[in-house]
Amino acid sequence: MTGTVYKSTGSWYTVKSEKGDFIECRMKGKFRMKGIKSTNPIAVGDIVDYELEETSDAVTGMIHNIHERKNYIVRKSVNLSKQIHIIASNIDQVFLLVTIDNPPTTTSFIDRFLVTAEAYGIEAILIFNKIDTLNDQTLDDQLYLQHIYQEIGYKCLRISSTENKGVDKLKEMMIGKVSMFSGHSGVGKSTLVNAMEPSLHLKTTVISEQSKQGQHTTTFAEMYDLSFDARIIDTPGIKGFGIVDMEPTEITDYFPEFFRLKDQCKFNNCLHKEEPHCAIKAALEKDEIAWSRYNSYLKILEGDDEHYRTDTYGEDRAASDETRK
Repeated sequence: MTGTVYKSTGSWYTVKSEKGDFIECRMKGKFRMKGIKSTNPIAVGDIVDYELEETSDAVTGMIHNIHERKNYIVRKSVNLSKQIHIIASNIDQVFLLVTIDNPPTTTSFIDRFLVTAEAYGIEAILIFNKIDTLNDQTLDDQLYLQHIYQEIGYKCLRISSTENKGVDKLKEMMIGKVSMFSGHSGVGKSTLVNAMEPSLHLKTTVISEQSKQGQHTTTFAEMYDLSFDARIIDTPGIKGFGIVDMEPTEITDYFPEFFRLKDQCKFNNCLHKEEPHCAIKAALEKDEIAWSRYNSYLKILEGDDEHYRTDTYGEDRAASDETRK
């Protein structure tokens, strides 16, 4: 029998059959021996083959094959740095929820996520959430960020789940597609999903005023069928986004505004740091490329997987202004 993985808890997988039934399945041990260096060989979104196993208690299944994935998105495993964690597979588009200060989402985090989506061939769309909570300063910051990413070519949405602003437009973009939602804990993923599909009653939480951080409410990635012909994969909030297996010379390819200019650099293997006649550095000096993006590029190039976790947006922007002097 064939089905799609809707939830993974690490040892059990909820699989939706082609008939629409949900079956709890386990994985045959041999999958762990196939050299897959991920902490989760089977991910939400995977299409799998399984056999039913009937016991006296319930009907369960045993997964014995994973179909080839159309795509998938990964990040470094939090505890095992040499391994990857597959967040989800077979995705049509991914929405990254961004909040300015409630909690703060850094440009470094945004750019690492976008670079990974580019590398794995998945369309990424930015959702600027909680726009109803912005004051004059944070509204300016939000519009500035939106301008940066729209200029590059990324679609951006401004949404308030509580005031139902932008929700209908988001639903239109999701019809007929598998969409993944991601972002820091507390950016409002579950609240937004509940606004689109109130019957789901996903658990939500309140931001800690002291730390400005959200608490994890989604423990495992899970797919949901929505009433308007869409499927969504809700993922646990993530603090950092470690880049996986990228050669220094290929990182440029995943920054669209860099990629468009790189053939104008004097050297084919230009890393856009100290090399002469670098088209990207020239564009940077003319403010044709955002300094925050260039700073993110340097951090990824240097393998800085620690500091981006603690950067705040204000510090990113201040650093950009300082570099320009």
